[in-house]
Amino acid sequence: MSTKPSRYTVTAALPYANGPVHIGHLAGCFIPSDIYARYLRKKGEDVLFVCGTDEHGAAINMKAQAEGTSPREIVDRYHGIIKDSFDKIGVSFDIFSRTSNKTHHETAQAFFKELYDKGSLEEKVTEQYFDPEAQQFIADRYIIGECPNCHYEEAYGDQCENCGRSLSPTDLINPKSKLSGSTPVLKETKHWFLPLDHLSGKIKSYIESHKDWKPNVYGQCMSWLDAGDGLQARSMTRDLDWGVPVPLPDAEGKVLYVWFDAPIGYISATKELLGDKWEDYWCKEDTKLVHFIGKDNIVFHCIIFPAMLMEHGGFHLADDVPANEFLNLEGKKISTSRNWAVWLHEYLEDFQGQEDVLRYVLTATAPESKDNDFTWKDFQTRNNSELVAILGNFINRVLVLVQKYYEGKLPEYGVLPSSDLEILGALKTAPADIAQSLEKYRFREALGKLMALARLGNKYLADEEPWKKVKTDPERTAQILFVASQISAQLAQLMEPFMPFTAEKLRNALGLKSLPWAECAKEIFLASGSEIQTAGHLFQKIEDVVIEAQIQKLEDSKTDTSPKYEALKEEIQFEDFSKLDLRVGEIIKAEKVKKADKLLHLEVDLGFEKRSIVSGIAEHFKPEELAGTKVTVVANLAPRKLRGVLSAGMILMAEDSNGKLSFTSPPADMPNGSIVR
Repeated sequence: MSTKPSRYTVTAALPYANGPVHIGHLAGCFIPSDIYARYLRKKGEDVLFVCGTDEHGAAINMKAQAEGTSPREIVDRYHGIIKDSFDKIGVSFDIFSRTSNKTHHETAQAFFKELYDKGSLEEKVTEQYFDPEAQQFIADRYIIGECPNCHYEEAYGDQCENCGRSLSPTDLINPKSKLSGSTPVLKETKHWFLPLDHLSGKIKSYIESHKDWKPNVYGQCMSWLDAGDGLQARSMTRDLDWGVPVPLPDAEGKVLYVWFDAPIGYISATKELLGDKWEDYWCKEDTKLVHFIGKDNIVFHCIIFPAMLMEHGGFHLADDVPANEFLNLEGKKISTSRNWAVWLHEYLEDFQGQEDVLRYVLTATAPESKDNDFTWKDFQTRNNSELVAILGNFINRVLVLVQKYYEGKLPEYGVLPSSDLEILGALKTAPADIAQSLEKYRFREALGKLMALARLGNKYLADEEPWKKVKTDPERTAQILFVASQISAQLAQLMEPFMPFTAEKLRNALGLKSLPWAECAKEIFLASGSEIQTAGHLFQKIEDVVIEAQIQKLEDSKTDTSPKYEALKEEIQFEDFSKLDLRVGEIIKAEKVKKADKLLHLEVDLGFEKRSIVSGIAEHFKPEELAGTKVTVVANLAPRKLRGVLSAGMILMAEDSNGKLSFTSPPADMPNGSIVR
């Protein structure tokens, strides 16, 4: 959008109401979107910040079946937990709705009917997977199998969470039903498809008009659009008994596909909040629409949802989709099924009054350009060494010294030296500097600039030592504490989007109101004579015993510490196995594949020739450590390109119950090219 927007619509991905929110969700989209929305409000912009729980889809059914209860009981329970957690951590949604309510059902059905009436949907009778034991058609998320792209063995029927590839259930190798564990069979059923294959030209033009998007978003979109098979028609309906019913007379027992209905939840929530004025935030071209999501939702928000809006007509498309990568936990992928997560509602119970500490740490370590790792030790270090020792220490010293020397009233300061004027000048330019980062969704960078002000204040006090000068040079002491108080006041204003609870506490101590962002571009916030109160310690030191308890809690929370074994695959004949040509190889060279965090490009010596092989092991091994490693290679696998790199073979790996990979290495003295029988 080239011109200044008249209003902003900011959305955060709808969390599934089948479990609580964890820190990965917060770091992925909820804290970044809240910082952005709070910043825009402080700028005086017209902002609508929308979210809600996604309460349909197979995940809800699966949770209900596992607990022996109803989908309604599940969504009611988790909607309450999630909403309460967001309120307590300070995520400032204008509305937090839910997709099971009447307004949403009516909105989603009307949207579908509009597409149907315009002829934008294709009715097809296709073969879908059916569970013969459960006697029902199986939704995509009920099917797992081997990904045809990266060969991850637990890919879902709609997407591989390992490589991010969008899939159809029939793409999976060796599919299994999660309902019964049986092998599903194909059975005819009727559904309505969005013809993405016919819309790819319009979608590509839309994506190419946003080359300024984050590289991970733009690159992923173009990889789907430029793939050999391109975009495929995608079914917008499912055979399920929980969801938004398809509004057609011949669609009994069918509901809208969750990824058709869920993004419409942003629109229905706006209707719920604003009534007839909802169109201002979704249809007018002078609105800026920004979707905050995790990288696993890029395809839905950048391709499928825009395609839906294009076909419907009358909607403004997203101007930006600043998707984050994944946050890992203690070196491992966060896994709700293995209970390897830090749950927000539990954090809020264990660390009462320390909401801003988590907001700070998740912003400082946000996975903005690549996957990042949360550890409890790093959490402790950032709290103790940064929030307590730098920010909190500076503020506390300033307020205590003003109380001690001037009975809480800011002193007269006379004519300030040039060194002080230089510091005050830094306060004037700080808002624009931080805003530059926020406008580009670089929240880690923006937070770093905020903390640079606190470091400036600490250094200023350490250099000037007012506690010594008060006896020998009272005039200079007054100047020092006057300037230090202005730094404190600026921090109270500019930290508001990042740490709202601390900002309010500090503003109250300084007797300040929240100022519009533009009015923060000044040098003097507090006049001589202003009354200043102590605020106590803004942050508390976190002791080792507290962190050790959290680490132990994480370990103890694992649902099952015994090894987990996958069910055996279908029985094969010897002739099937004999088709595999397994050879001993040696890795000569290894390097990362560009824009692919999980892939390594290997050059492997098979004795009789050297092979280019792409393997999804980058999260487990460093490239520089692999040269000379003996491996077992599937040598007669049909070649294919992965992220533009030729892969002519596959490396055999072993995986334990925690997802750790290791090579199935032949003996070191086995010649390259030897046959493995």
